Amino acid sequence: MPGSCPVIEARYFGEVFDRPFPEPLPRWDDAGEHGADMWATEHETRGEIVDRYRRVWEHSDATITALAIDSPGHVPWWPRPHVKLFNILVHMLTETSRHAGHADILREQLDESTGTTAQYATSQRDATFREAQCAKIERAAKAVSQNPMTLVPTAPRFDGQ
Repeated sequence: MPGSCPVIEARYFGEVFDRPFPEPLPRWDDAGEHGADMWATEHETRGEIVDRYRRVWEHSDATITALAIDSPGHVPWWPRPHVKLFNILVHMLTETSRHAGHADILREQLDESTGTTAQYATSQRDATFREAQCAKIERAAKAVSQNPMTLVPTAPRFDGQ
């Protein structure tokens, strides 16, 4: 989850409201890159991950502060793309709580289902993709285990520190 929340949050509170995040983000419609930002790599330090999240958090806060709750936005990857800030706030709260839950992680490992709609009820990836993804994550985990201070699990503080 360290990689995914900041990118997703930056996109929803950025480009959806024509307030782009000032740093490059992977394209939302690039199938080859889809999911590449969903985990920390062996090259990222804890400090880099936390700092990126803080920059996104500040950008999101600025958007939420600047806009009215009914400000319009456009989510091009949604079937009904016209939204309001309220919709995105609820969506992000739902996504964060769902993905942060341990039960969700366990369920995904048991049946590989993701999401909350029938479209995502079964795995969208074939066995070759899953094996390659597991190998990539395993390499990152081994690299971190050789230098445990590279990435120590942490959560951003909510008091601005």
